[in-house]
Amino acid sequence: MNNPVDNSLCVTRRHFLGKGTGLSLGSIALGGLLNNSLAGEESLKKPGFKPAAKRVIFLTQSGGPSQLELYDEKPNLTKWAGKELPDSIRNGQRLTTMTANQKQLIMPSRVKFSRSSKSGATVGEWLPHVFSIADELCFIKSMHTDQINHAPAMTQFLTGNQIPGKPSIGSWVSYGLGSDNKNLPEYLVMISRMQRPSDQPLYDHYWGSGFLPSSYQGVKLRNARDPVLYLRDPDGLPSEIRRNMLDGISKMNYLKLEQSKDPETDTRIKQYEMAYRMQTSVPDLVDFSNETEETFNLYGPDSRRPGSYAANCIMARRLAERGVRFIQLFHPDWDHHSRLSSWCVARCRDTDQATAGLIKDLKRRGLLEDTLVIWGGEFGRGVAGQGQWDSTEAGRDHHPRCFTIWLAGGGIKPGITFGSTDDFSYNTQDDPVHVRDLHATVLHLLGINHEQLTYRHQGLDAKLTGVEKSRVISKILI
Repeated sequence: MNNPVDNSLCVTRRHFLGKGTGLSLGSIALGGLLNNSLAGEESLKKPGFKPAAKRVIFLTQSGGPSQLELYDEKPNLTKWAGKELPDSIRNGQRLTTMTANQKQLIMPSRVKFSRSSKSGATVGEWLPHVFSIADELCFIKSMHTDQINHAPAMTQFLTGNQIPGKPSIGSWVSYGLGSDNKNLPEYLVMISRMQRPSDQPLYDHYWGSGFLPSSYQGVKLRNARDPVLYLRDPDGLPSEIRRNMLDGISKMNYLKLEQSKDPETDTRIKQYEMAYRMQTSVPDLVDFSNETEETFNLYGPDSRRPGSYAANCIMARRLAERGVRFIQLFHPDWDHHSRLSSWCVARCRDTDQATAGLIKDLKRRGLLEDTLVIWGGEFGRGVAGQGQWDSTEAGRDHHPRCFTIWLAGGGIKPGITFGSTDDFSYNTQDDPVHVRDLHATVLHLLGINHEQLTYRHQGLDAKLTGVEKSRVISKILI
């Protein structure tokens, strides 16, 4: 016969430390926990200096868009067509296993470029709508990263570290500033519903909270009847019963919090209350019936298809209007190792008009000036053709050494290009910008010193920009 379990002996390490009194080890540990999760949070809600931006919309193009076809014009490449990339340019840099064993034969850009007469910005012909707003944008052509494969590169692009487990930039912003809307989470994520199946995985840790309390992780809005799982009450359940149930759960959680001092219990309390408030706020958010015909036309014909990139861009504007702090859209399948001329065109068709429509819509509503919009992917593409360079089946391999992103609004100088690449769009030439520099700049625009936004983790004051040198890109700021 088994002896009954003595529950008084089943205590966690945190619970044991919470039993301390006076200046015991328990009280010291508790003070550290509360400093991170309770008192520390409130002190961070006020920016350290006047912010230029109140919110961020991050248009994440997953897969590595080709800067050579979209933004980084290199007309002299035509004379190098089919020739091998000079060793002096490659300089022994790493290639992926997909192209390491083939000759690096140069494939010139497959598009013609237009140049803005005002700002001088160059945009490929596959993005005519983005070209129409080029003078609103700041192009950074000298972005670079350390990672050559998708998952670690995207992880670094969004968390500052290639190893999963670190908080995403949206979670850091949520932790640092909170939200202006108490009925919606500070950080919301949307993934495009593709018209064909996508084979590119998008991992939850891209918008995860890592070692921060889980209340700061991104909340993914689904393209379904229930945008957030388990939010809708079962049919026939009156709202007053749900409210009474939540009140009871809250009382039990508060008793547990008093006993254990576990920050995750505090997070659980907040999440229950947020879910209850979202039951009324989310249905209104996803109801597009009050959007005008002119708005749908601005974002393009795909904007009426639920879950499309265009519809998600409209949703992003609606979230910005409601004071959500960090809004992130993911559009996959920019990974064009073959059939570049057809697959890249398709992704441009998905996103071009809606992206431009979002910038125009934000501007006419007076939201662009305090909304920072970011467009970009985890790396770029190489100048060598993958496969037979002059074939319609050719594509481009991953390239982390230089790629292009752009920013708009929220304290960014419009109509400028920062940084440049060499004649092959292979290496940065002027003003290199690392992912860490981008993160430092985003936090700065939100009123946060990237060196001071920290969280105590494993005995260290962890921060988004890590321990390596990073800087705010002051030359692109108004």
